[in-house]
Amino acid sequence: MLNTIHQLAETAIQQLKREDLNISTQMWKEKVERILASKQDWTEEELHQLFLQSAVEQISAEEPDWTYVAAQLYLNSLYDKASAVRNQANGYGHFFNLIQLLTEAGIYSSKLLESYSPEEISLLESEMCPERDQLFTYIGIITLNERYLAKTYEKQTVELPQERWMIIAMTLMMDEPSSKRMEYVKEAYWALSNLYMTVATPTLANAGKSYGQLSSCFIDTVEDSLRGIFDANTDAANLSKNGGGIGMYLGKIRSQGSSIKGFKGKSSGVIPWMKQLNNTAVSVDQLGQRQGAIAVYLDVWHKDIFSFLETRLNNGDERRRTHDLFTGVSVPDLFMEAVEAREDWHLFDPHEVRETMGFSLEDFFDEKRGEGTFRENYQACVNHPSLSRRRVPAIDIMKAIMISQLETGTPYMFYRDTVNRQNPNHHKGIIYASNLCTEIAQNMSATSVQEEIINDGQIITTKIPGDYVVCNLSSISLARAVSDGVLERLIPIQVRMLDNVIEKNDIPVKQAEVTNKKYRGIGLGTFGWQHLLALKKIGWETEEAVQYCDELYEQIAYLTIQSSMELAKEKGAYPVFTGSAWETGEYFNERQYDSDQWQQLKAEVKRNGMRNGYLMAVAPNSSTSLIAGSTASIDPIFRKEYMEEKRDYKIPVTAPDLNSATHWYYKQVFLIDQHWSIQQNSKRQRHIDQSISFNLYVKNDIKAKDLLALHMDAWISGLKTTYYVRSTSGSEIDDCESCHS
Repeated sequence: MLNTIHQLAETAIQQLKREDLNISTQMWKEKVERILASKQDWTEEELHQLFLQSAVEQISAEEPDWTYVAAQLYLNSLYDKASAVRNQANGYGHFFNLIQLLTEAGIYSSKLLESYSPEEISLLESEMCPERDQLFTYIGIITLNERYLAKTYEKQTVELPQERWMIIAMTLMMDEPSSKRMEYVKEAYWALSNLYMTVATPTLANAGKSYGQLSSCFIDTVEDSLRGIFDANTDAANLSKNGGGIGMYLGKIRSQGSSIKGFKGKSSGVIPWMKQLNNTAVSVDQLGQRQGAIAVYLDVWHKDIFSFLETRLNNGDERRRTHDLFTGVSVPDLFMEAVEAREDWHLFDPHEVRETMGFSLEDFFDEKRGEGTFRENYQACVNHPSLSRRRVPAIDIMKAIMISQLETGTPYMFYRDTVNRQNPNHHKGIIYASNLCTEIAQNMSATSVQEEIINDGQIITTKIPGDYVVCNLSSISLARAVSDGVLERLIPIQVRMLDNVIEKNDIPVKQAEVTNKKYRGIGLGTFGWQHLLALKKIGWETEEAVQYCDELYEQIAYLTIQSSMELAKEKGAYPVFTGSAWETGEYFNERQYDSDQWQQLKAEVKRNGMRNGYLMAVAPNSSTSLIAGSTASIDPIFRKEYMEEKRDYKIPVTAPDLNSATHWYYKQVFLIDQHWSIQQNSKRQRHIDQSISFNLYVKNDIKAKDLLALHMDAWISGLKTTYYVRSTSGSEIDDCESCHS
C-alpha cells in the first residue's frame, strides 16, 4: 500500500511536466502513511479522496505550488468520471461523440451538429491541447467544473475543460464565412485555452447549450406609469431566469406624496415598487443557481432619496426595506460642489417637474465641468415659485450615503455628468445610470406601450422600444497575456468573439435585442492587475504603477478601437455610427490622443466606421479570475493566503505566482492608501469609453471626513462610477455573478 502511495505521488507530480514546481513531498507522504495506518480496507474512492485532500492541505504561502498537484489529482478524477459516463477510455475521447451525446440529451443545441461537419469536428478535436488543463490551479478547476462544465441532467460530469473552450469558440464563430471560420475557431480556442482571456459567466456557462443566453447584464429605464412599472418587473424576471443581472433606473417614477391623475398626495413613491422588485429578485433565480440580482438607481435630487438610502439598513421600518436589492445614486457635479461648499440642496418630484416646467430634469447634464444645461434647469426649478421642493444641506444627503455604505457597502456612486460628457453616442441619447456592477455606461430610454388592439380575437400590443442596455463582456488576463506579449494577437479575436455574441444571443426581452443591434455595445475588460504588478515588481503605491497603468490601458484601448474599426470594414459599422464621437473625431480629441499613430487611427475610424458603439468596460471578474489563476479585476488582494469557502468545505488559496520575489508586491488591500488606487483608476478611466467596477476599501473605524475625501477625490479625478465601499467590519459582499468575465 505504501509503495502504491509513493508511486501515485510521483506519478501525479510527473504528470504536471513543470520544471519550476517548488514543493517538498516528504511531509505529504508521511502524513498519508499515518492516516492509512489508522484503518484497514480502504476503497479506491476513499484512497483518492485521502490523496487529494492531503495534497490540498499542503497548499500554503510557503509552498503554493501544491495547488497544481491538487489540481492534477482532481483532473484525474474528473477524467475518470467523464470517461465512465461517455463509455470511453480514460481522458479526452472523441469530440464528435460528446457533441452527439449531449445534443441527443437536449443539453447542447442542435445547431452545433447542423453547422459543423463530422470532419470539421474531428479537425477541431486534433487542435485541442489536454496538457493546457495543467494551467489550472486547484480552486480554478473546481470552480470551472462545479459552475460551468456541461453535465448530464443527473449532474454527472461529462464535458472536460478543453472541450468547454472549444464549444465556446465553435458557438461564437458559427456564422463566420466558411472560408475563414475554422481559423477563427482555432484562434478563439487558443485565446481561451491558454487562459489569456475569459468570457463572461453567461457565455461561459451557456455557449453551445440549448438554454440560457450569453449576455451578462441589462439596464432598464422604468417609465412613470403603472403599466411601465409592471412591464419592467416582468422583463427583469425573464432576464433573471435566463442568467442576467439587472440594473434599473427609477428616477422617472414620481415621489411619495405626488399627484396621480390630478389627485394630490396619492403617490406612494418609489419604495413600494422597489419592494416588488425585491420579491422578483428573491423568487426568480438565475438559471436555478442563485437568486436574481437587481440594482436600482435614483437621482440625488429625487424627493425619495432619503428613504431610498435607508432601504438596505438593518434598523427601522422593515416594510420599507429591500435588503435583496443593490442601490446606486446618480450624482451630478452640482451636488458634489454643494457638498464641498456645504451648501443647501433641493429635492424635487420628477412628475411635478415635468408637469410644471415642461421638461424632465434627468434628461440634462453639464456639457462642461462647471457649466451646462443640467445646472441651468436645476436652477430654474429652484427659482420657480410654485414648484414644491424639500431643501436640505447637501452634506446631510452625503452623510446618509456614507452611513449606508459603511453598513451595507452600497449605494454605488454614478457621476452622471462625467459619464455623459464622455459618452461616444451622446448624439443619440443620454445615460441615466449604470448596471449591477457599475462598469456599463450606454444610452438609455424607457419602453412604452403605444396601443393595444383586438384583431380577429387576438390582442395585439404595439410598443415603442426604448434603449434597453445589454452588456456583452469578456476580459484579458493581464498577467498572462502581457507577460507572453500576445495583446496584438489576442484583442482582435476577442473583439470578434464579443461582436458575435450579439448575433448569437437570444434575449427574451425584445427591446433589449433591438438596442443590442442598434449600438452593438461590447465590454472588453481586464483582470489580474495586481498579479501583473507583482510579476513586474512594481509597488502599488508608486508613481511607477500609476504611469504604467496609463501606458498599458492606452495600448489596450488602441488595439480595441483598431480591432472594431477593422471589423467594421469587413461587416459594416453599427447603425448609428454617423454623428457619433467616433465619427466626428471628438472621442480622440477629448482624450488628447495626439500621436501620429492615434491620428492615423482616428482618420481610419472616420473613413471605415466602428463595428461597436461601446467598446471597453472593466467588470469585477472575481470567479472567472479564479479560473484563470489570477487576481480579480483591478483590485488588490485581501490576503496573500486565505480560505475560499464553499458550501460544505474550504479550499486554501494563495496569491498567484507567490514566491520570494513577488511576496513584497502583494500588499493587502486594507493596508493600501485608497488615494493611490484612485490615481491609477483616473489614468485607466481616460482610456475606457464605459466605466470600471472600482471598489473603495476602508477600515471600519474610518472617519467621516476621510471617507468623504475619497469620494471627493474620485469625483474630481474623473471617475465615472465607484462600486462597493468595502469595510473591514462588513460581511462578505456578494458580487454580481453574471458580470464576472
